[in-house]
Amino acid sequence: MTVIIARLKLLPFALLLSACSQSPIQSHQTKTECVCAPLAASTTQKKTEQPDLAKAGASSKPETSAIATSPISTNYSLLRPANWTELEGYNQDNLSAAWSAWLQSCSVLKNRQPYWQKVCLSAATLNKPNNSAIQAYFKQNFTPYRSTNADSSDTGLITGYYQPRLSGSRTKTNVYRYPLYSKPDDLITVELGSLFPELANKRVRGRLVNNKLVPYYNRAEIGAETSPLRGKELFWVDDEIDLFFLQIQGSGLIALAKEEPVHVGYADQNGLTYQSIGRLLVDRGELTLEKASMQSIKDWARNNPNRLQELLNNNPSYVFFRELPAGLPGPLGSLGVPIMAERSVAIDPQQVPLGAPIFLSTTYPNNSKPLQRLMMAQDTGGAIKGGVRADVFWGAGQEAGKLAGAMKQKGKIWVLLPKDMPLSP
Repeated sequence: MTVIIARLKLLPFALLLSACSQSPIQSHQTKTECVCAPLAASTTQKKTEQPDLAKAGASSKPETSAIATSPISTNYSLLRPANWTELEGYNQDNLSAAWSAWLQSCSVLKNRQPYWQKVCLSAATLNKPNNSAIQAYFKQNFTPYRSTNADSSDTGLITGYYQPRLSGSRTKTNVYRYPLYSKPDDLITVELGSLFPELANKRVRGRLVNNKLVPYYNRAEIGAETSPLRGKELFWVDDEIDLFFLQIQGSGLIALAKEEPVHVGYADQNGLTYQSIGRLLVDRGELTLEKASMQSIKDWARNNPNRLQELLNNNPSYVFFRELPAGLPGPLGSLGVPIMAERSVAIDPQQVPLGAPIFLSTTYPNNSKPLQRLMMAQDTGGAIKGGVRADVFWGAGQEAGKLAGAMKQKGKIWVLLPKDMPLSP
């Protein structure tokens, strides 16, 4: 749940209750809020900041971990050797649609370890390859691994996220009065691994008060009339609940009156723990678990405008944004490249190498129709944890939001790694 996300792959809609996804670190998006019961006892996802129900997915996204240069620094202990015959549907997939996403991964991976450089250089020699040539390329250069959970099971939760569109302005008006803030100058991030090696990829955020690091301002403090962030407004939008879900997704599009729509992406987060408002509404008896969804939360908000701020303030987490370059084909994921609808996923980078091709076998949202295709692990999300856990990026706008919000499927994952890549340091 780089891109926008930073995920806070702020994540999957269907998971409203428990916060299944969160945002990624850089400009990555978050996911929707998860308000759902656990998939199964074997599911090992971490219930941290997930999107408020619908990304859904990675992106409200979440923290992205730095990718090691050389040598490998992560032990991918949940990957098991597999055969290509296990990837049911691989030979029927339109791999040409995934090729562009793979070349995006290579734009970063080619500057990393030699084993990635080798396969990316090989990809660069192929000029508009057809489906058969792409199939042959991956089989010649990669080894498939079945991803598993900590208990050795191989089925997990697959959710979705999307890129919302909001109407906004660069100045405050009577209509556009809810601010998107840029990253505050006084927000401090401490990478704990630099002090304690055993805490690698862990971080804390805060601000200095009398030379002591204290927690950063929470949502209620930031949203107050006397906000400590006045002057850091990036844009102003017209809908507070849509703004909340934008923070969950981690990225979005802002439609401006006299400009082209602007991409905004995750810049940082205040460091406080995400709390699901969908879960809270269910606990209060104001929504039923069966009907809890991103749309039902929005409906509640519009029917209870005088109670909305109190509800939102129960989630102290707050996401900051940055304006992204014009002309991007999609939001930026944690890998630092534009992600592609239905071909990019958010994963746990401690279990699956960021940028790697993965083969996903699941079903469409609320459907038994198989969804079996090659995708690229280009994003992360704070609630996307475990070996068999992925958040599918469905694209931008309302229809993508419906798919992302409904997606809470069981699925399996195979990871494709260069043949000479080690699985442990």
